[in-house]
Amino acid sequence: MFERPQSGERAILVHVNFPGASEPEDLLEFADLARSAGAEVLDLVTASRPAPDSRYYVGSGKAESIRELVVALQADLVIFNHELSPSQERNLEKLFEARVLDRTGLILDIFAQRARSFEGKLQVELAQLQHLSTRLVRGWTHLERQKGGIGLRGPGETQLETDRRLLGERIKQIHRKLEKVRGQRAQGRRARARAEVPTVSLVGYTNAGKSTLFNRLCNADVYAADQLFATLDPTLRRLDLPGFGPVVLADTVGFVRNLPHELVAAFRSTLEETLRADVLLHVVDAHDPERHTRIEQVNEVLDAIGAREVPQLLVYNKIDLSDEPPHLLRDVEGKVSRVWCSAVSGAGLDLLEQALGECFMADQVHGWLQLPASAGRLRAAIYETGEVLTDEPDAAGGWWMEVRISFRQLENLYRREGQNYALLPDREPERVAGIAQAP
Repeated sequence: MFERPQSGERAILVHVNFPGASEPEDLLEFADLARSAGAEVLDLVTASRPAPDSRYYVGSGKAESIRELVVALQADLVIFNHELSPSQERNLEKLFEARVLDRTGLILDIFAQRARSFEGKLQVELAQLQHLSTRLVRGWTHLERQKGGIGLRGPGETQLETDRRLLGERIKQIHRKLEKVRGQRAQGRRARARAEVPTVSLVGYTNAGKSTLFNRLCNADVYAADQLFATLDPTLRRLDLPGFGPVVLADTVGFVRNLPHELVAAFRSTLEETLRADVLLHVVDAHDPERHTRIEQVNEVLDAIGAREVPQLLVYNKIDLSDEPPHLLRDVEGKVSRVWCSAVSGAGLDLLEQALGECFMADQVHGWLQLPASAGRLRAAIYETGEVLTDEPDAAGGWWMEVRISFRQLENLYRREGQNYALLPDREPERVAGIAQAP
């Protein structure tokens, strides 16, 4: 029986081209994924086939040449840019006498390295266990089935069955813990909804610059690096939009082509921040020649989690790498649909904040409030929530305030303070007498 090597990062990469399915940029992304996992890439092997081989995926001849390359380069690992079946993985490992990893296993390994929070580690472990559950029949000797004969009969459960049962129990345990975390997140979202604070979620292809943009907008210190899946755990910060007020900005995990189904399922609780957002900032690498394809791939993942109907604002980031000036583009209805900016240089971020503000200002009202001296707490809340254009004391010790604020937020402040004041078109007494509150 072949014993799998437990370590080693010297890797040979294998990519197979199929008719009508191969794309050149796949190879660059594949190599970046391997390096992001910490692999030392020794060589890249390509092959062409009309369909995958049922035994070795690449065919016996190509598999034999890869085996010779593994021996010559002393490789520890062979990584396939495809999803292998458990039997194909097992057959290849026996032939190569080296570990074999498919694309799903590679991405899971990267996620395991990047997860920092308790929730993130649980989600990665769940995805790994679900992936492993289909691959228990492997080359480990301790998984051999019991042999018959006098004195050799076991207690009735093979090691393989024991492992499978323990694996299922651990998966159930993680599901229970994640359900608890999901409830805590839902409670936080309900609290933000009661406070009428909208949520903006950053989405996009991995390495598009989401975390750098998040840090720049919120003065945060989320880890950001020029590598795939630099950050996994969602981070929420307050962002004050000029002319509107506070919103919650959420930085989420980046997407990638052929994202493993195990990850989509495991990270569903994290991606609910995207699903429940009021607006999605779809961050695109403006310097990427395949940016249009990347947009489609992100939208496919949004479809999978049910977030495709959430309003999107396309943000073309990294214009500092090109000659593109910062600007915005409006649709036929006059709404901002695209913004060009740079998270590194800061160019165009004022346009991005302006565009975000416009997204939430559909119910904005403009007028005057006459607040008595006893309404100091409401006055402070208006400063935090809306835009105060003029603030002058009146003869009775109160204030005349010219405000621009969301009507929904203003009503919420009224309910919280147990007061209701008329929003007036003018502060002149002879013009405001008898004017009812109007939106």
